[in-house]
Amino acid sequence: MNDTGVSLGPLERIDGRWTVGESRKPGGTWLEFRAEGLYQHARDSEGQLIPWSRIMILGRCTIGAKYPRDSYGVKALLDALPGPWRGHGRGYLHMTLRHPYEDWQAPFNLHPRWYSPTELELFQELLAQTNAAGETHRLGDADWLSRTVEGLAGQRPWTAWKIRDAVKEARGA
Repeated sequence: MNDTGVSLGPLERIDGRWTVGESRKPGGTWLEFRAEGLYQHARDSEGQLIPWSRIMILGRCTIGAKYPRDSYGVKALLDALPGPWRGHGRGYLHMTLRHPYEDWQAPFNLHPRWYSPTELELFQELLAQTNAAGETHRLGDADWLSRTVEGLAGQRPWTAWKIRDAVKEARGA
């Protein structure tokens, strides 16, 4: 499998790095899973590193709006249409940080491709299970994340319990 062909919703591997969002868009905003923590690349600043130890709760990703009723906002549905709407929206990775305690939404630009609801649920479940196991730092382990995402990439489970089981198996738990 080539280095750019592995993805799970907004999560993709580019040049050996795991990113969330469109990292190739000039001036864009995207996230990178590094060994030392989650790094937010921002269009108007140098970026920000959040150490893994600071992340208390991680597991929700919204597309198209900060707080849609479910994972997709109305704007995200436009990304499924052909034409100029595709890839212009934003997504948000929601987390709770400690020291100081705060709720934080890390924005990222969407890819030109559409994320299926199943891919997004698998991605969210991967974040939630990894966080619940106290292993959020493993998201910064590129080899572990590669094996896990490759185990999930071709799957299309349709129920919540099958999604949980698929992620549990792919994580090696």
